[in-house]
Order: sequence, then structure tokens, then C-alpha cells
Amino acid sequence: MTIEFRGFATETAYRADLIVEDPVLLELKSVETLLPIHEAQILTYLKFLKLRVGLLLNFNVTSLNKGVRRFVR
Repeated sequence: MTIEFRGFATETAYRADLIVEDPVLLELKSVETLLPIHEAQILTYLKFLKLRVGLLLNFNVTSLNKGVRRFVR
């Protein structure tokens, strides 16, 4: 995603994993536990992309229901 700040643009500062039908951001992880940095990452992406809903999916769990966190900005 391109980020502009005070007239300067960066092309590859951040890369979202998946954007579904424009309003939903999916951030995919496979980690032991989700850390606050993962939450900060998805909130940052939502802010920069001007999206409202994001899902943080952790695939390293026994049941996928336990690995889903929903964020609304």
C-alpha cells in the first residue's frame, strides 16, 4: 500500500495480506500466541487503508474459532 505523509509517498512500507471486497482486511498469522504488536499492525493497516473491519487470523490453534479476532475502527 502506498502511504503519503507531508507530500512524500512510500510504495512498499506496508503490505496487507488480503483485502476482501474492499471493506474487510484479513491479516494472516501462524504463531504460538497473538501479541500486542499483531493487534497494532492490523489497526495501523485499517487506519492507512481507511477500512472499518479487520480480521486477525491465527492458524496455529487447535480450532480456528480460537484463532479469530475481529477489529472495528
